[in-house]
Amino acid sequence: MSEAPSLPSPSNEQAYMYVSALEAGHLSVPWDLIVAGDRPDEPMVCPSLAFLLRHSKSNKRIVFDLGIHRDIKEFAPAATEQFLPDVTQTVAESLESGGVAPSSVDLVVLSHLHWDHVGDPSPFTTAEFILGEGSKKALGLEAGSSINPTFFSSIRLPEDRLRFITASDLNMAIGPYPRAMDFFGDGSMYIIDAPGHVDEHINILARTSTDGAWILLGGDSAHHPDLITGKMQVAYRVDVDGAVTCVHDYKEVAEENIHRMRSLLEVPRVQVLIAHDMVWYGENKGKEVFLPHTIPALVQ
Repeated sequence: MSEAPSLPSPSNEQAYMYVSALEAGHLSVPWDLIVAGDRPDEPMVCPSLAFLLRHSKSNKRIVFDLGIHRDIKEFAPAATEQFLPDVTQTVAESLESGGVAPSSVDLVVLSHLHWDHVGDPSPFTTAEFILGEGSKKALGLEAGSSINPTFFSSIRLPEDRLRFITASDLNMAIGPYPRAMDFFGDGSMYIIDAPGHVDEHINILARTSTDGAWILLGGDSAHHPDLITGKMQVAYRVDVDGAVTCVHDYKEVAEENIHRMRSLLEVPRVQVLIAHDMVWYGENKGKEVFLPHTIPALVQ
């Protein structure tokens, strides 16, 4: 077994992030799309989680992912037929019920632009939107775009408030990740290059205490927690021409990224959460981890 990676020790008066889960809708996913082997016929009903992060010193508010748009049938009809999305509460409504106005959010970080993560950007009237540079293709801002209507929607982001994380921004390594950005420059929150699922898929690694606790918000780096532990393997199909079809655009790269997440599980006081974690959601629905409460930092 390889040695567990280490994460930076806290500094004096270390800044950190308060992290709260947000309800953001549910979807039904065929098991054989996600994990290899014989699986139940009934689909996997899972959340599309989003998160609010608040910087302990500046009080800046960051939302990570926007879940599912309530009217997604209008924007991604092919997706609604296959995945049966259900939105009891949007991200904006989750924020408002927790006492946070969407207009007060400073930053919206999107792991990627699939329809179950881009939600409804319109309530975030002053936020800067942060995306990986590869997202330019999905937005039609770069040549070579090939959009799959089953996974992408026609929802538009405010082009005057877009910021793309470039290769030069991802200029440091942290833990098992070779490419990261210390977003606030104080070790409180890192944008992580988490490749494999789609072009320039990004995650957030946030410090959640002054004394060494962390959380990785993994987006679609994996779609079930047992893929991270290694109990399950990523599903794929090979057609008659030898082409590989997988929920990840780059299967082998995605599996490397999953191994990095797995190594974080060996680091004390690190939580790893993915957007569609049905196990975590089942254990925590209705508990004080959703806004206005925060996800407790792991203790020694």
